[in-house]
Amino acid sequence: MGIDSERFWVIDVEGSGSSPPEIVELAMLQIDRLVLTENKRHWFVRPENGIKPAATRIHGLTDDDVVGSPDIADIADDIITWIEDTPIVGHNVKIEVDILSRSLPDWKPSSAIDTLKLAKILKPGLASYGLANLGIEIGLADEAANRTGAKHHSALYDATLTALLMIHLLSPLPVDEQRRALMEANILDPRQGSLL
Repeated sequence: MGIDSERFWVIDVEGSGSSPPEIVELAMLQIDRLVLTENKRHWFVRPENGIKPAATRIHGLTDDDVVGSPDIADIADDIITWIEDTPIVGHNVKIEVDILSRSLPDWKPSSAIDTLKLAKILKPGLASYGLANLGIEIGLADEAANRTGAKHHSALYDATLTALLMIHLLSPLPVDEQRRALMEANILDPRQGSLL
């Protein structure tokens, strides 16, 4: 996987709190050659079974916030059009892979780069690798907030912070080390064992 000519879609979802969770917010931002582009998609999504109070306490979204929003079937073709055959990126990306695979049964991700794993590889020894903590530790949280006008647990903010984190971690590295780190952080690489 060479990043000098590859694009990535950084994805974050917020869930309904049901089991299994349904998507209530989805943000996708494009990185091209380690530059965050203006190409982004953001949806609020009406879940079939409503948003549970425990989930509302995390992300702040209620059923009233998504009442006029499309359901996942309404936007599925759009999502697949953008991410098909393109590596996706997320912080603890297994969550995004799981929920998107369930919501979009025709989608099969080509690779899924986990910035949590990437941070552990490239910044060993930190006290915490949670997205919010990394954003503060590395100094990217304010930039993500300024770009989005949002805060942690907004899909748009979290996707933006994840994109900035990936760029920050990889940019100083020579291309061959970038490729190695990306392969190690790809949870769908058969050498990583079964994570799904």
